[in-house]
Amino acid sequence: MFQFNHQLSIQTNALSIQDPSAVNHVPQSDSPIMARHEVQNGAPFQAQTVVYNSKKFEDDLKMFGLKIKKHEDNIRILKTQRNKLDDSILDLQVNLGKYHSSSSPMIKDEDHSHVDSEEETVENIIKQEKSAAGILCVLKTRHGNQTSHLPLTKDVLGIVATLGKVDDDNLSRLLSEYLGIETMLAVVCKTYNGVKALETYEQDGSVNKSSGLHGLGTSIGRHLDGRFPVICLENLRPYVGEFVADDPQMRLDLLKPRLPSGESPPGFIGLAVNMINIDNANLFCVTADGHGLRETLFYSLFSGLQVYRTRADMLQALPCIRNGAVSLDGGMVKTNGLFCLGNRGDIDVKFPKSYVRSNLPLNYVETEKRIKEMQWEKERTAGDMEREQGLLDYTKQCFEIKKQELLKFLAESSSSYATQHHIQAGRDRMTPR
Repeated sequence: MFQFNHQLSIQTNALSIQDPSAVNHVPQSDSPIMARHEVQNGAPFQAQTVVYNSKKFEDDLKMFGLKIKKHEDNIRILKTQRNKLDDSILDLQVNLGKYHSSSSPMIKDEDHSHVDSEEETVENIIKQEKSAAGILCVLKTRHGNQTSHLPLTKDVLGIVATLGKVDDDNLSRLLSEYLGIETMLAVVCKTYNGVKALETYEQDGSVNKSSGLHGLGTSIGRHLDGRFPVICLENLRPYVGEFVADDPQMRLDLLKPRLPSGESPPGFIGLAVNMINIDNANLFCVTADGHGLRETLFYSLFSGLQVYRTRADMLQALPCIRNGAVSLDGGMVKTNGLFCLGNRGDIDVKFPKSYVRSNLPLNYVETEKRIKEMQWEKERTAGDMEREQGLLDYTKQCFEIKKQELLKFLAESSSSYATQHHIQAGRDRMTPR
C-alpha cells in the first residue's frame, strides 16, 4: 500500500518537473483558487494543478492506509485475547473433568469404584503370566512396600498402567488401546542403573535366567519368556515448557490446535497428556533433575495426542492433527496419515478410574462461574472482532475507490498536459524570432 503511494509521488513529481517554470512558480497557498490567480494560464498552471490535486488524493490514500492498519492491529489483538480465553476455558474444563461423554455423569455423590478399578487393573496385569509386569505385581501384592527396598526392584517406579488414572472409563479404554498392551505393561525405572539390575548376561551375551527379573520370576513360579519393554525416565527428553497456572495436577501448558481462522476445532476436548491424573508423590521430583511423571513418562507416550468428542469432529480437524487423535466414540488416528479403522477392541489392562470428586479443586463453584464469565467474554470479543472486520472491509473498499480515482485523474491530467504542451510548442515554432 505504502509502496503504491511512493510510486504515486514519483509520478506526480515527474509531471511537475516536465516544465522547469512549474517548479519556480509553486504557490505557498493550499487554495487552488489562489493558485489560479498567481499563475498565468498555460503549462505551468496545468502542472501546478496536477501536483496539487494528486497530493490531495495521496493524502486521502495515506489516511485510509492508516485506518486499515489500525483495524488490522485491533483484529490481531482481539484474536490473541480470544485464543487466550479459549485456552484458559479448556484448561479449567479439563481440570474439572468436563470431558465426560454426555451419557456419563460428571460427579457422583458416593463413588468408591476407583478402589475396585485399581485392584482390577493389577489383577489383569497379574493374569499376564509370562510378563515382567505380572511378576512385579505379584511381588508387590505379596510383599507390599518391602519391594522398594530390594536391590532388584528399588529403582522400579511401577508399571505404566498403574502410574496414572483417568476420570472416565471410556476415555481410559481409548488411551490404553492407543498405547497398546505392550506399552501399558512396560516397566518404568527411574535410572539406567535400575534398568541394568533387571537383567544380567552370560559371557556369550545370552540372558542369565537365574538372576535379575528372570530369577525372581522362577522363584515365584513364573517364567519370563520373550522380550519386555522397560522405560528409563532419566533417559527421556522431558517437557521443558511452562505449566498451567495454579493447577494442582501440574498440567502442561501446551499449544492447543487451531484452525486457520484461529479458533479451536469443534469438538476438541483437550490433550491426552493432561487428562491423566497422577498421584501427588509422582507429580514432583521423580527424576534426579526434578521432573515429574507428566513431563517425562506421559509426555513421551502421548506427546500432542488430541481428544475429540466424536469421530466426525476428529476427521474435520485433520489439518490440525500432527501427533495423533482419539474420539470418545472410538475414532483413532495414530499419526498424521495413519488411521485405525474398525471397532474398538476389548481392553483388559487399562488405566484405573480415578475418584472424580477428589481431583476437583476446592473452589469448584467459583471455577464454574469463572468459566461462564470467560465464555461470555469470549462471545463479546468475537462480536468486537466482527465489527472491526466490517470496518476494515469498508475502509479497504474506500481505499480501492480512491486509488482508482487517482489513477484516472493522473491518466486524464497527463493526456491534457501533453496536449497543452504540444499546442504551446506549435505556437512557439510559429512565433517569429
